[in-house]
Amino acid sequence: MTITLPLQPQEEANLIAMAEAKGLTVNDLIREALERILTERQPDAEKPLQTAADIVLERMRNVPTDAMARMPRDGASQHDHYIYGWPKRDV
Repeated sequence: MTITLPLQPQEEANLIAMAEAKGLTVNDLIREALERILTERQPDAEKPLQTAADIVLERMRNVPTDAMARMPRDGASQHDHYIYGWPKRDV
């Protein structure tokens, strides 16, 4: 099936920019959004189970690369320092 969707020039520019930021084609970006919409409509019993790692990775995909670059490299081993402000531990 082919669906034609008229877009305003600014909407088209936004889609192109979003796709480029994610390293996707516009078609792949729209397909990804459509799959998310269709998955949300399924009853819970039909949804495939996801691991915690899959959920984290899916949500981290939308974090901009410049924000990822600023994240600490020792965040897992020093989480108490970053969350609570405790002194860093010797690892």
